[in-house]
Amino acid sequence: MSDLHEQLAILRRKIARIDRRYAAPPEPRIGPPQPDLRPARYFIEEWSNGAEVQTPLGCHFEMERLYERNRRHGSMDISTLIDLPADLLDILSGGLIPSSAPDRWAFLDTETTGLAGGTGTYAFLVGVGRIEPDGFHVRQFFMRDYGEEASLLSALAEHLKNFDVLITYNGKSYDQPLLETRFRMARAKPPFARMAHLDLLYGARRLWKLRLESCRLVELESQILGVEREGDLPGEMIPYVYFEYLRSQEPLRLVPIFHHNAIDILSLACLTGIVPCAFRSPSDAPLRHGTDLVGLARWFRKTEQYDQALDLFRRAMNGSLRDDLLFQTMWDIAALEKKLGREAASLAVLTDLAASKNPFRCRALQELAKYYEHHEKNYTMALEWTRTAIGIEDTGDLRKRETRLRRRLEGGRTRRLL
Repeated sequence: MSDLHEQLAILRRKIARIDRRYAAPPEPRIGPPQPDLRPARYFIEEWSNGAEVQTPLGCHFEMERLYERNRRHGSMDISTLIDLPADLLDILSGGLIPSSAPDRWAFLDTETTGLAGGTGTYAFLVGVGRIEPDGFHVRQFFMRDYGEEASLLSALAEHLKNFDVLITYNGKSYDQPLLETRFRMARAKPPFARMAHLDLLYGARRLWKLRLESCRLVELESQILGVEREGDLPGEMIPYVYFEYLRSQEPLRLVPIFHHNAIDILSLACLTGIVPCAFRSPSDAPLRHGTDLVGLARWFRKTEQYDQALDLFRRAMNGSLRDDLLFQTMWDIAALEKKLGREAASLAVLTDLAASKNPFRCRALQELAKYYEHHEKNYTMALEWTRTAIGIEDTGDLRKRETRLRRRLEGGRTRRLL
């Protein structure tokens, strides 16, 4: 027991020495006073042309950018955006946006603290683009720390009251669900229910997925608009840079994030002037690649607009198509011609497919055999097509057809002999 008391006494003396050390006033510095090198809180206001905005729920930071109407973004004149027709989005939205003037469209994109989503992911920067007579405006809502989220969301909801249509790129899967989660976490009502939503990703994929390896927005910027970003920050680095800003409060770290977000929104607006136009008026669409026409034709076929699909498939045939897509398109044309009851046109394409080595040759031979058996009753020709098909791909169905046709031919000869 005495050892324990002795150890406790030693510990008390050590604690007393520590207390005396920190209770004493600091020793005076020798020399001139040193400047405070810590960054000023929210120095971002001094660096940019934005400003702090007060709301009933606190404050946050906003910045406004204008891309004048006389400017170009790659191949697109910004001035053309204001003249887009009000019914442009009708066909691509499946009739959900029958008529809405371009100045009632909000182009939205977010920058977040993570790419996976979930309740732990914040949208720290939300950009909203709008079309006005003097050009294209982008307003960016930014939270300088997590405590400003409620204010940011409140201002965003108020701003979106000016619009009827929300246009995003992959926003139905990512941006809108994420923001709805943040609104609910802040116990606020999301503002999106009353707005029609067009996610341009789906139309862009239909047009360009056959030609481009990726339909990411930055890829379409380069390949379709002809825009090459310089010094852009990769999307996967944005959360890391924001966290560094929170730690250091150095605003220059944010420059590439604000730029990245604004250019994403401007490119989204310019692509909205291209993608829906192709679906609305395919004959006037400035599509020069055959693969793009094939993608558009497949959409018209899916929506049962067969004549329009056929016209686009045939236009694509006159363009440059790689071999596999060329034969696939010929097969699609033959199938559509048959569906529309134009057997002669279908047979002509099937005969071309059957005449050369390609992935659809065997199927074309089978279709020819069926036609000559059931429509022409020309069993000799049908048997010839079937045997040619067997030479390419020997299947049970083809063998059954061969046996049936041979019996019909033998039965016919027997009746004539009698």
